[in-house]
Amino acid sequence: MEPAIRVRGLRKTYAGSPAVDGVDLEVGRGEVFALLGPNGAGKTTTVEILEGFRKRDSGEVSVLGADPATHPPRDRVGIVLQGTGEFDELTVGEVVRHFARYYSRPDDPVAVIERVGLKDKAKARTHTLSGGQKRRLDVALGIVGRPELLFLDEPTTGFDPEARREFWQLIRDLQTGGTTIVLTTHYLEEAEALADRVGVIARGRLIAVDTPAQLGDRESARATVSWRTREGVLESERTATPTQFVSELARQFDGEVPALTVTRPTLEDVYLEMIGVAP
Repeated sequence: MEPAIRVRGLRKTYAGSPAVDGVDLEVGRGEVFALLGPNGAGKTTTVEILEGFRKRDSGEVSVLGADPATHPPRDRVGIVLQGTGEFDELTVGEVVRHFARYYSRPDDPVAVIERVGLKDKAKARTHTLSGGQKRRLDVALGIVGRPELLFLDEPTTGFDPEARREFWQLIRDLQTGGTTIVLTTHYLEEAEALADRVGVIARGRLIAVDTPAQLGDRESARATVSWRTREGVLESERTATPTQFVSELARQFDGEVPALTVTRPTLEDVYLEMIGVAP
């Protein structure tokens, strides 16, 4: 099956400086793909080109089998921007019903409002919503058209931890239903929890694409073993063979090792190293 997104040699410059410099990328149907990168790295420009909001200088782009620059598949794509807009005097239900009319096969607005956790706010005017609730409304507007492909730009900004976990479940449900999702986020734990694969973009180039667990060879990276000595001093050692090291420690202590922990680099550690920031 043709991938949901295919990009070859994508380039975009501003005032002679490359913002996107030869990006190649494929996103499979039904995949959750997280695009990571610092501000100014080129990820927003890349996503806006995929969405059809910005013209590229060169390269090939296919989104759901069409070129978004000439034939954007609007009715099949959902977009959740960092801020959709203000509808102060309209209720949540009125806003979602209004946007549903733009699509040929919209979802039930009542069901969508419930899915994003705003059932109790359906009759509330949007100016009374909290920041997190407004973000949920943005998401509702992005999914009311039953999109095959959904772009999510920093979707859980302003969410408390409980609301963020609830939103993650919504994303998993959408993926189960066949929706392809492209996610940009600064929350590395969000990318790890949701994404099948992540891509790291820096200085306009896509420098790595892999699963969260394997990015930057995390699975084979040296682990840090920490423990407390008999004298009560905390010690640590980096090792490529943590199982063997812990076994040797256990023999030294003739049993349980006090305060034992074994950790490998986190996704954040690997990401920061890739973009040139010391973790």
